[in-house]
Amino acid sequence: MKMGIAGLGRMGANMARRLQRGGVEVVAWNRSADVTRELAAETGLTAVASLAQLVEALPSPRVVWLMLPAGEITEATIAHLLPLLNPDDLLVEGANSYYKDSMRRAAMLQQAGIQFVDAGVSGGIWGLDNGYALMLGGSNKAFELVEPAVRVLAPGPQTGWLHCGPAGSGHFVKMIHNGIEYGMMQAYAEGFALMKARADFDLDLGAIAEMWRHGSVVRSWLLDLTADFLAADQQLEGVAPVVADSGEGRWTALEAVEQGVPAPVMSLALMMRYASQGSGDYSAKLLAKMRQGFGGHALADDQPS
Repeated sequence: MKMGIAGLGRMGANMARRLQRGGVEVVAWNRSADVTRELAAETGLTAVASLAQLVEALPSPRVVWLMLPAGEITEATIAHLLPLLNPDDLLVEGANSYYKDSMRRAAMLQQAGIQFVDAGVSGGIWGLDNGYALMLGGSNKAFELVEPAVRVLAPGPQTGWLHCGPAGSGHFVKMIHNGIEYGMMQAYAEGFALMKARADFDLDLGAIAEMWRHGSVVRSWLLDLTADFLAADQQLEGVAPVVADSGEGRWTALEAVEQGVPAPVMSLALMMRYASQGSGDYSAKLLAKMRQGFGGHALADDQPS
């Protein structure tokens, strides 16, 4: 199989590496040409300098997999590719895009006879060696074109990937996946914070995390990662208490509202991320002033030193 990849960030570059190792011939383009040339020298993939050259270098029906940031960059790149592709070519969109955008894009491309697959990709920096979890949406015909590459990218030819349903379903399932991830991370964080706060027990958090990895019902890859960094540093004094959100947690919470399906854990985990970013600072100041107003309680800055 020969396919194109547009976008060689940490995820895209490692996917290109895994595909080349697995016998898939990759033609790659990146906005920074130096990145493409370096990866070509390392892996033997074909580097091109433009999207037009990327399309020209592929056999029909072409398969072009986008691994670009979600939003405007992906939208602009699809618009750029649209006149370059022929009917029955396939565009795979692998960013963390909103599933409704993927449904819209699929309908737009269908008008030109171009096939579309939305690919939710999970695996991070570990995917190169361990494989990527792949959640894919699109028609059967579209999926069949990219299936050989999916089997190489996944942890195993038969495992770690799923053709979820029609266009949009891959990114929808990935969105819910990330919402669950938010909730799991928040639960671990709160639990370890409670144990750290019990100073009189002098608990070894690294040892506890390592013990839980074996036989406990709360074992997971997230716990594996937690055990590793707690073994090295339990105080985390050099880590800023700010947690970013990619947007998928927001979409999951909005989906819960739209469907009227309760999802309090995922929604509250998202709110905690906002709080870590300073979004709750003003409301906390208001609370402090209200408490001062009705009870005469001192504000934090008024506390005696």
